[in-house]
Amino acid sequence: AEALSAIFDTAFTIRSSTQPFQWSIKLVPIDCGDDLDEESAANHVMVNLVATIPLDYPEVSLPDLEIEILKGLSGDTKKELLTLAREEAEANEGMPALFAVCEVVREWLADNNVKGLDDASMHAQMMRKAKEVERKEAQAAQQFEAQKTVEEMTEAEQEELAVRKRREEGTPVTQESFTLWWDNFCAEMEEKKDEETGDITNEDKEKKRIMAERSTGFQIF
Repeated sequence: AEALSAIFDTAFTIRSSTQPFQWSIKLVPIDCGDDLDEESAANHVMVNLVATIPLDYPEVSLPDLEIEILKGLSGDTKKELLTLAREEAEANEGMPALFAVCEVVREWLADNNVKGLDDASMHAQMMRKAKEVERKEAQAAQQFEAQKTVEEMTEAEQEELAVRKRREEGTPVTQESFTLWWDNFCAEMEEKKDEETGDITNEDKEKKRIMAERSTGFQIF
């Protein structure tokens, strides 16, 4: 109880402090603190989640859950919400489940924070179902785009990794490439030495260039 009281503050109420304990948590789509006027304007649906806590909870038994409508819901939507809450409690069997249940209920309220859910007429039900289908299709489209983006990012990251790997590896050194580099290096060093001593002529430079461009015996065979 202490943990839930700390999380939900004034929205958490202890209805029974003796066995079996009974707790109530007020859940709304948008938390407006203690401003009741703002809360009423921003939230078209509200409920109390009532949990009766057995002695062997959470190790063995699940809490007995009920939904109390505070605003904007019909009997049918109450049943839907209660089924959702009980399924979440079962999914967390063996461990404290009330916070997870509250989050699922609050998310449902946030997704359905519209006027008219307490209208039980056939037309209203059809409109709600159409809106629910539309919402699910939009969610599926968003998930598809998100997955598509992740895949594209993954391919980009793989390409970047390949480029980085090629940079790290550089050009592999072979006997042929080393021999060619060494011949050119020696020719350049010899040319610089001759230039420094003034012993080289333009004709000698041309001869050395031609020799440097010739293939070595290793390259030929």
